[in-house]
Amino acid sequence: MEILKVSSSSKTKALAGALAAVIRKDGAVELQAVGAGAVNQAVKAVAIARGYVAPNGINLVMIPSFVEIAINDEQRTAIKISVAPRHRPHL
Repeated sequence: MEILKVSSSSKTKALAGALAAVIRKDGAVELQAVGAGAVNQAVKAVAIARGYVAPNGINLVMIPSFVEIAINDEQRTAIKISVAPRHRPHL
């Protein structure tokens, strides 16, 4: 699964476009964000990306979790947001 790293200075529309492209290509993507500003940008990008893929009949869901990552040889806790299409059960 492709990982997109998000910072507080990430441009939400550009991130949303990258997110939508990866969803269309691979079916799922993971965002990693350290800090409140980065998490904010990531969540806004998912909301914008939903609008980009909705005309193709894709509805996105996100699942947040914690992950330990290394930044400059230092362990940090990041928020991992897994994004994938919602699969609805057939009735």
